[in-house]
Amino acid sequence: MKRLFDIVGSIIGLIVFSPIMIIVAIGIKLTSRGPILFSQRRLTMGMREFNIYKFRSMVSNEFREKNSVQIKGSSNEITGIGKFMRRTKIDELPQFWNILKGDMSFIGPRPELPRRLKYYDERQRGIFTVRSGISSPASIVFSDEEYLMNRVKDPEKFYIEQIMPYKIELNLYYIKHQSFFYDIWLIVATGLKILNKVKNKDVVKDEKLLEEKDKMVEMIGVEY
Repeated sequence: MKRLFDIVGSIIGLIVFSPIMIIVAIGIKLTSRGPILFSQRRLTMGMREFNIYKFRSMVSNEFREKNSVQIKGSSNEITGIGKFMRRTKIDELPQFWNILKGDMSFIGPRPELPRRLKYYDERQRGIFTVRSGISSPASIVFSDEEYLMNRVKDPEKFYIEQIMPYKIELNLYYIKHQSFFYDIWLIVATGLKILNKVKNKDVVKDEKLLEEKDKMVEMIGVEY
């Protein structure tokens, strides 16, 4: 049922959002030099590599885009239109094609970079038992990720040591509780989160797990 929903939903998404995607594509070409789309190798179910597609939100430096460490949301490498796309998640729209191809789902752990797999232990690799997705409880809880990155001196270190392990736990929580109707709610909640109309406790019912986010925020400026 989930795969059927993904196929039908991605086709509808490509049709409905095509006007917006055309406008965004024109905006990218008019405001910066380089390709409209950005592709990068990521991991999905079974730790299989695939090419994920996004609208390019950074300056035209392909090597830098594909190999850079975690950067701040305020970085000058992000274009003006890119900051808007990242904030509204419009840069993710080309991933409807990834969903249609079967590389991704609407809901699932965000696809990981192959170079970060070395940080995963055997239990954590359990997130690769499902298809990666455009959104997930981890994506919703960390909708403020770029804001957090702007507050630390070393974004890559902070991400690897703090955010990534916590996201993995949230992804494992999702896999344990996944259902068709939970997926539908997460799709709705993703849109509501952009409008700041939903709280983290509405998508993750484990209070102790959510408390870790507050502890992480307290560490900013002290250890990072």
